[in-house]
Amino acid sequence: MSYYPVFLQLEGTSALVVGGGDVAQRKVETLLSYGASISIVSRELAPELKKRVENGSVRFLGRKMADAFFDGVFLVIAATDDPELNHRVSQGAQSRGILVNAVDQPADCTFIVPSIVQRGDLMIAISTSGKSPAFAKKIRKELETEFGPEYAAFLTLMGELRSALLGRGRPQEENSRIFHAVVASDILSALAQNDMKAVSERLGQILPADMDATPILACIS
Repeated sequence: MSYYPVFLQLEGTSALVVGGGDVAQRKVETLLSYGASISIVSRELAPELKKRVENGSVRFLGRKMADAFFDGVFLVIAATDDPELNHRVSQGAQSRGILVNAVDQPADCTFIVPSIVQRGDLMIAISTSGKSPAFAKKIRKELETEFGPEYAAFLTLMGELRSALLGRGRPQEENSRIFHAVVASDILSALAQNDMKAVSERLGQILPADMDATPILACIS
């Protein structure tokens, strides 16, 4: 089976997690970090999930799954230690057109979760289409050493630069030339060495003569 790679906007959506162990906890923490509102169903809850329920950051629906819990849900995670229960949850979600991931049961998934390397707004997703999560993890660790925190700073700078240039009403061709020149420059390497003087000098050489780079550099200083 082949998968269509996609990044989902979860801010403000509702997610249902069935299961309360360590795996479910990791899924909950990840979903919360991307802005989803979480409801959980489980016979038992791991200590950290109990804390989440007690402080109100996660809604506890009860110990037993019910069809009504699918109402208004955008995404479902089935993460129990009962494969048959995970399968039933998956079928219930799929029958309602809801995205579902059943942990370690690819046949019961309409989406799979990749291994991720994230540096600010840079996100690199690695998937083996469910064939070998261990291999995806190995590749992720290799990429983590290759892509350092300077990539986050570089993208922050590029975002500020893009906003500043587009706001000046210059021709699209000129803006494109500047963007490509910055990307092709040694600014990323300078950021890796925390050499802000070199970053400033290179921007000064690339940007139009009438454009001050100081406000752009302020975003990463």
